[in-house]
Amino acid sequence: MTPRPVDAVVVGSGPNGLAAAVTLARAGLRVTVLEGQPTPGGGVRTLPLEGPRVPAGEGLVQDVCAAVPAAVSGSAFFEEFDLAARGVELLVPEVSYAQPLDGGRAGIAWRDLDRTAEDLGVDAGAWRRLVGPLVRHRQEVASIALSDKRSVPWSGAGTPAGAAAFLQALAVLSGPGGERWWRTEEARALITGVAAHTITRIPSPAAAGTAAYLGALAHGPTGWPLVRGGIGRITDALLADLRAHGGEVVPDHPVRSGQDLPSARATLLDTHARVAADLLAEPYRSRLRSLPVGAGVCKLDYVLSGPVPWSRPEVALAGTVHVCGDVGDMRRAEAEVAAGRHAERPMMLLSDPVPLDPGRLGRTGLRPVWAYAHVPRGSSRDVRAQADAQLERFAPGFRDLVVDCVVTPASRMAEHNAAYPDGDISGGAISLWHMISRPTARMDPYAVAPGVWLCSASTPPGPGVHGMSGLHAARRVLRALGRPVPSLAP
Repeated sequence: MTPRPVDAVVVGSGPNGLAAAVTLARAGLRVTVLEGQPTPGGGVRTLPLEGPRVPAGEGLVQDVCAAVPAAVSGSAFFEEFDLAARGVELLVPEVSYAQPLDGGRAGIAWRDLDRTAEDLGVDAGAWRRLVGPLVRHRQEVASIALSDKRSVPWSGAGTPAGAAAFLQALAVLSGPGGERWWRTEEARALITGVAAHTITRIPSPAAAGTAAYLGALAHGPTGWPLVRGGIGRITDALLADLRAHGGEVVPDHPVRSGQDLPSARATLLDTHARVAADLLAEPYRSRLRSLPVGAGVCKLDYVLSGPVPWSRPEVALAGTVHVCGDVGDMRRAEAEVAAGRHAERPMMLLSDPVPLDPGRLGRTGLRPVWAYAHVPRGSSRDVRAQADAQLERFAPGFRDLVVDCVVTPASRMAEHNAAYPDGDISGGAISLWHMISRPTARMDPYAVAPGVWLCSASTPPGPGVHGMSGLHAARRVLRALGRPVPSLAP
């Protein structure tokens, strides 16, 4: 099928691609989205979970990549788009995230800031001093973190205070001296686990910025939410709005060269910079290839016969669990991956949706548990043995509950989403410089060639389910075409 000529064509239907498509369609443009997979959504899809030991008709579903859209509540795009008004139910966990430690201990990030502080004992005051200002000014912190990194973000009178809180967190958490801020291992591990979302060496300025931003959202009204029925419901809402405004999505249409694209006034690429480079001629190709590929992940979709038996029961209340150990464990694991080696005790993220969403249970009571482990980019290794050992370490008896586990090594992640070459789910290497200059150090990071804009995680503000890269790019397209930016409200 050759798509019809349009005003704008969007390559890739992840949240950024669909955010751009929705914005352009609402502005009155004819928009076509091309998706290489049979189902749209990119990293925000929920599909049947099938494995050799899963009973036929069990009815389990898996979140293909992202499972916890923590950035949604800080996103200006999703704030105006209003998922709740479109039937998407965000489920708010009592504990946003947790960090199990040896000896049955754990850091617990309750959504209630004061309860978290009290749980940290002697570090209660330190947690309130560092995290409290971030929480009070979380919308301003989010506007800074999710900006285009080329303009001064503004979301109200509290912006200077939000910037001050953000800079204080960067100063404290960027270097090894930040550990002296805390007296307990629980507090150190709790904040470092958030920093490890960057999949880079810790401590570092980029990791500190991630910890400040996501840490602020963790204590907000929705914490780090899950989505009833799976994260793919967000994609469903975006698709419904796009179609309502005349846009179309063409699945099973991989774009490998310019010949696979219809004629359009504007082309937007929701792809990794390295993938986008293959569609362009020089010198634009070399510019995009200057963004290094980041580290990878190995995805593990567990099927369990019961809840994860965490040594500290409160960990089971968390929507997200950071599994690695103490600060030393996390530093060693991330340093190994950064050096291109596999960590014996890898850094992992895990989410069990069933406590908040019992409808995710299978017909016979089996439950899906989402996890991934940090690995070197391009790794073909199945790291389930190491992952199982990590989980057994903090949840004795875990192995006895495993009915099945579908493993997707980093080297195969691109088979599920071409935007993840070598298993890089971050759109490129994460550092302070590469967060500001991604994909290149140009004043307009989205315009990558005449008539072509990049709108993926390879542009500011980087990875996350926020849609802001798509919104930033779409606004620039509309400016170039002389069109006003439309309302996104239902």
